[in-house]
Amino acid sequence: MTSFLTLDSLSLSTPDGTPLFRDLTLSVGRDRVGLVGRNGSGKSTLLHAIMGDVSPASGSLHRNGTVGMLQQSLDETQDLAGALGITAALACLARLEAGEGSMEDAADADWTLPSRVEQALADTGLHAFPLNTPVATLSGGERMRVALARQILEAPDLLLLDEPTNNLDTEGREAIANLLRTWPGGLLIASHDRDLLEQVDRIVELSPVGVTLFSGGWSEYAAAREAAREAAEADLARASDALKRTRKSAQQAKEKQDRRDKAGRAVRAKGDAPKMLLDKRQERAEATRGKGSALATRQMAESEGDLAAARERIEILAPLTMDLPSCGLPSGRRLLDFKSVSMAFGDRHLFGPLDFQLTGPERVAIAGPNGSGKSTLLRLVTGDLQPTSGTANRLTDNFALLDQHVSLLAPGETILENMHRLNPGLSANAAHAALARFGFRNDDALQVTGTLSGGEKLRAGLACVFARPEPPDLLILDEPTNHLDLRAIEALENGLNEWDGAVLLVSHDKAFLAAISVTRFLELPLESERREHDANG
Repeated sequence: MTSFLTLDSLSLSTPDGTPLFRDLTLSVGRDRVGLVGRNGSGKSTLLHAIMGDVSPASGSLHRNGTVGMLQQSLDETQDLAGALGITAALACLARLEAGEGSMEDAADADWTLPSRVEQALADTGLHAFPLNTPVATLSGGERMRVALARQILEAPDLLLLDEPTNNLDTEGREAIANLLRTWPGGLLIASHDRDLLEQVDRIVELSPVGVTLFSGGWSEYAAAREAAREAAEADLARASDALKRTRKSAQQAKEKQDRRDKAGRAVRAKGDAPKMLLDKRQERAEATRGKGSALATRQMAESEGDLAAARERIEILAPLTMDLPSCGLPSGRRLLDFKSVSMAFGDRHLFGPLDFQLTGPERVAIAGPNGSGKSTLLRLVTGDLQPTSGTANRLTDNFALLDQHVSLLAPGETILENMHRLNPGLSANAAHAALARFGFRNDDALQVTGTLSGGEKLRAGLACVFARPEPPDLLILDEPTNHLDLRAIEALENGLNEWDGAVLLVSHDKAFLAAISVTRFLELPLESERREHDANG
């Protein structure tokens, strides 16, 4: 198989020299490789190193063929043609069709371009957008699809994707999934999307304790990871037992030597043995004590080293915890009551009329394509917006909203400072206890919020809102898994599954929605789809 990328003992570090990972050896050809790891493990840095934007700390990197990377952001001053990188090529064809082209135009002309552009836009769900559409008018998900369409047109041998399904609706995620199925070259995908990872051929995990390669997709990786965690727990138990035995053996040896020394002192005190003999015995005893002490010290150091290594491995593999305090929400308590709610901005109708209620500890997911008004609906629930028509009643003031950026946290404050600002009546001990329930213990609480990973920030936000005297009975989440690594997503799933309150959320992550047992979906169609539905009766 042709190799488009070869990494040999590659190591990468942050700009200040902090190691990210070491000794990655990998070859990527016409296959699909998933890249996983905690936030900050070096996934994005690796992709930029492959593009030539970052220099390796050690090892080598060789590219064989063209390499492209899916853009994370687009120039808002461009139109769709500019974002696709085809403005000049289309102008060349236009000059030739008008009979004004030059010899250079004739040589550069790509007459297949219009049909390829049409196909790329269709494949990515953008067929309804004219090429002069301003990028600034596109949603985040639509922009990601534009970036995907550009890569389809450029068709590099190896395509790099960094969290490609973030901000994408169901149609956009299907476009990414279709790319994995049909891409003729190689793919290297950094992602926490388990549905996407299920389709890859191999998974590379980056972690502080090393680089591990797994054959197969998400299911195989998850099974291997669980087996590794169980093995690490067994190693920890063995290391702990070995240290106890070493300590006990060293203590017994010391006590035995102490008894010998005591007997020797007793003999010397009697004075009935030759001094030369006594001195020789004392010299041998001191030598024996010295050897025993050195051996015990060495054995103790080895056992303590084994235990520390086993603990480090457990810390990497052990699941996070997000302990959400019970709110005791009754099953019949009505929390939301929307009647004939419609929302519009100027001439643009978003959704409605909409009727829905939320009662008791339901899990309701708001679904719909990008641009259908899902986040706007959440703002109606919080009271930040008022409906164009109808009534939007929230029947509880005890709610909490966590958007995908956890913007309730001030980035310049520490976690502890945010806790006290959001809960001014909380004592120092209560604040630390509330943070400890979400994994922030001791000095962890003094981290500046702006330096946290996505998962750490979500945990900190949850810790702050659930530290109230009365925990919220309604939790509102906007794309909660977008900036989380796999470990944090699983922790959030476990926390929500143990919680007895109501959840209203926006998410396109099917695996996440299934894991938290969503009870109802509230569909918001695009206005164009609504008009078509109304016309068809």
